[in-house]
Amino acid sequence: MTEISTAPSTESQELPAYPQARGCPFQPPAGYDTYREQGPVSLVELYNGRRVWAVSGHAEARQVLLDAATYSSDRVHPHYPATAPRFESARKVRNFIGMDPPEHTVQRRMLLTNFTVRKVQALRPGIQRLVDELIDAIEAKGPVADLVPDFALPVPSVVICELLGVPYTDHGFFEQQSRRVVTGTTSLEDSADAFAQLASYLDGLIRRKEEEPGDGLLDTLIAEQLSTGALTRRNLVDIALLLLVAGHETTASAIALGVLTLLENPEQLAALRADESLLPGAVEELLRYMAIADGVARFATVDTELGGHRIRAGDGVIVVISSANRDDEAFPAADAFDVGRGARHHISFGHGVHQCIGQNLARAEMEIALSTLFRRLPGLRLAEPSGQLPVKEPGGVQGTWRLPVTW
Repeated sequence: MTEISTAPSTESQELPAYPQARGCPFQPPAGYDTYREQGPVSLVELYNGRRVWAVSGHAEARQVLLDAATYSSDRVHPHYPATAPRFESARKVRNFIGMDPPEHTVQRRMLLTNFTVRKVQALRPGIQRLVDELIDAIEAKGPVADLVPDFALPVPSVVICELLGVPYTDHGFFEQQSRRVVTGTTSLEDSADAFAQLASYLDGLIRRKEEEPGDGLLDTLIAEQLSTGALTRRNLVDIALLLLVAGHETTASAIALGVLTLLENPEQLAALRADESLLPGAVEELLRYMAIADGVARFATVDTELGGHRIRAGDGVIVVISSANRDDEAFPAADAFDVGRGARHHISFGHGVHQCIGQNLARAEMEIALSTLFRRLPGLRLAEPSGQLPVKEPGGVQGTWRLPVTW
C-alpha cells in the first residue's frame, strides 16, 4: 500500500495536481481523467506540495462523506487540507459546515426547519414572481442580455436576502465580497479581508436587528439562540456568513450553467420542452453533470482502508465530486447528458450528515428559473460561442463569469 505524510512531501514522484482548471464551464477538467485511470482512490498534490488522496469513485466518495467519524470536516485542525490559499482564511470561520458532530449537529438543528420541503414550497410563488419580473426586465432591455448579472445571480441573491432578513439594497457589497471568498485564485490576504468585511457587515446588521427586530431567519436566531446564550455573537455571524455566501453563489452558477448546458444540448432541451414532467429529473441531471462544487475536503481521524489503499490517520482526503458524478458504474454512459436519467444519487449536495442544508431551496430556484426562462424566451440562444466564455478558476465555485444570450 502507498503511504503518505501529512506534511508537504519531499519525494520525487510526480503526481497530478488538484484542483485543475476546466476547459469548459460544465465539464470536469481533462486532467481528472488521470485520477480515474489510477483507480477510484489515488494520490494528488495540492498547491502547497502536500500529498493527499483524491477520491474519484462514486461508491468510495459516498463512503467518505457518510462516515463523519473516520473522515473529519474540522477546518480548524491542522490536518484539514486546504486546496487553495484562500481556504487558510476560512479556517477561522466557525460554523457547522466545518465542524464534526456533536458540535455540527447542534448548529444544524437550529436551521433545519427553515429549509424543509414544506417551507420551500411556501416560497415558490415568491420565487416565481421574482423570476417573471427579471425576465420582464430582460425583454425590455433586449435583444441581448448577460444572464449572469441580469438573471442567474439576482434570483438566489434576492431569495436568500428575504429569507435571512438581509437588506437586498446591500447586495452589491456582499456579492462583491462573496466573489472574493469563493474565487479559486483569491489570495490568502484578499480572502481574509473579504471574510473580515462580511463579518463586520453582518455583526452590524445583527446589532441593528437586536434593536429593531424583523421577521427573517436571522431575527429568529437572535431571539431563540443568541438571546438565550445558545449561540455567541461570533457564532451567529459565522453562521450568517455561510448562509449568505453559499445561499447565492452556488445556485447562481448552477442556474447560469444549467442554461448553458441545455443550450449546448438542444435535443435534451427539446425533450424537456416536450414533457415538463421531466423537469425535476432534469435538474438532478444538471446538478450531477455540472458539479458546481468541484470537491470536498476531509482528513482521516484513524488508520483505515479505502479503495484498496491504506489511509493513515492525518492523511488529507479530497472527494472529487465532478469525477465521482461521472463514474460509469454509478451512472451508465456518465459523460452523456440525459434529462431522462434517474440521477438523484449524485453527490453534488454531498452525502450524510453534511449534506447541503439548502438543497431543497436550490432545486426550487433552478426548476422555476430554468422552466420559466425557456418558456418565456423560446428563441433563446447564445450570443457568442460557448468556447469564448470565461471559465471560473479552479479551487472555487465553478461556472462562467458571463453568459451573453439573445432571442
